[in-house]
Amino acid sequence: MAFSSIFCHSPSLLKIDHLGQTEKPCGRVQKGQKFPFSVRSNGAETELCNQSQLSQRSRVRDWSFMRGSRVAMKPKILRLAPSRKAPRVYASWLSGSELASTAFTLGTTAVLPFYTLMVLAPNSELTKKSMESSVPYIGLGVLYAYLLHLSWTPETVGLIFASKYLLPELTSIGKMFSSEMTLASAWIHLLVIDLYAARHVFLDGLENQIETRHSVSLCLFFCPIGVLTHVITKATTKSGKRGL
Repeated sequence: MAFSSIFCHSPSLLKIDHLGQTEKPCGRVQKGQKFPFSVRSNGAETELCNQSQLSQRSRVRDWSFMRGSRVAMKPKILRLAPSRKAPRVYASWLSGSELASTAFTLGTTAVLPFYTLMVLAPNSELTKKSMESSVPYIGLGVLYAYLLHLSWTPETVGLIFASKYLLPELTSIGKMFSSEMTLASAWIHLLVIDLYAARHVFLDGLENQIETRHSVSLCLFFCPIGVLTHVITKATTKSGKRGL
């Protein structure tokens, strides 16, 4: 656009920016002078906007045969999103379901080496020292107590002693074990009891020189049956030795 005019500070030409401050047009336009920003002319008055101010506005072009080309300035509104605080770090990084599943796998994996030693190497010194140690029972006991603490709710006592005789009922126990956390704690409970029974069978077999590998294997999956087979094996072995 090539024209010559002087800018005036007419109140009608004053602009209010997004910060509430008044923008005054300024400068002199020479003939043949070109600008990298937009100029709007209204009769004898011409408004020149600062380039730094134009950079904060979005341009909207409009075309009409009656009015010609017009460039309208639409101010951009800066929206500040509220900063969100970082999530708190809780003691447990896992959800209830993930924690129960992890405890289930950890407890099952922890007892398998002891059964393996009792079955594959019953006379080994490593097996004897391992079964005399109380470390596995302490570790599993702590894990069980933690899961029991997480699964214990005010409704638990009511489910256990639901009958009028304050005795557990099958339906109530079924509702209680519908929780994965409660089920995981019960599984750890069974693992500890089964391992303790298998240990007793193993040590008793070493003392009385009785075969215990089959009984120990059954204690892993069917603990009462494993104990029963050990009793039968022990009675049969003693009666055989007496017959000799």
